[in-house]
Amino acid sequence: MAGVTDKPSESADRTPQNHRTIDRVTRIVEEVVYNPGMTFAELSRALDAPKSSVHGFIRGLLATGWLYQESNRFYLGPALHGLTVASGHLRAGSVTDADLHALHEAAGVTVFLGVQAGDHLIYVSEAGADQLVGFAARKNIRRGLLDTAGGKALLAALPPEQRDSYLRRHSGENGALVEAFLSEYDDIRDTRIARNTLHSGTRFALATAVRDRAGRAVAETTLVGPSVTMQPREKELAATLLEHVDRWQKRSV
Repeated sequence: MAGVTDKPSESADRTPQNHRTIDRVTRIVEEVVYNPGMTFAELSRALDAPKSSVHGFIRGLLATGWLYQESNRFYLGPALHGLTVASGHLRAGSVTDADLHALHEAAGVTVFLGVQAGDHLIYVSEAGADQLVGFAARKNIRRGLLDTAGGKALLAALPPEQRDSYLRRHSGENGALVEAFLSEYDDIRDTRIARNTLHSGTRFALATAVRDRAGRAVAETTLVGPSVTMQPREKELAATLLEHVDRWQKRSV
């Protein structure tokens, strides 16, 4: 019949539609948000879905940092907190915003707090006013460990088998960065400070691992600012950074 078409209407195209995969992934995240510490069996029962598919979804969420696992229980991962930096809202945690602002006041440069999520570094909080590095952090919340001072500090603090596994996985496409890290490794371990230049050399970064009372690296803190003002103050800034981070370690981080 003339004027009749099988094409869906424009309004129908715009109607939100449920998607089984999206629904299940969203449900997993929501369950963990409202019930932190859920086990795999509890998640499977809550979703009423095949254990094989739930297992696959959870592995993907763990790999991308949306979840993390401890003692066979699941908790919200750091990726969500990275979005708070991207949106411009700060998040207080065990290392508080007050801690970061105190370090910012003492150093006079921008401060970032970051955590490892899979093979990436994600910034979860910041203090400071450097527009260039602040915008870059919000634009790209995931960064390779080898690309950043904070990532190199975390990488140097990993157990040898985990560090070597990471370096093997990235030795192909990032061979030059792997070699550069290995050449810096002894100095990072000795001084506890990793360095990096960014934005065509206009910015300089110093970073160190943040450890808990047991000595495990649980995060990193980075100082970033103009190279022309930071590099002449490198020793002073490194000492200030370590002084503040060591003070945090005495608490339960």
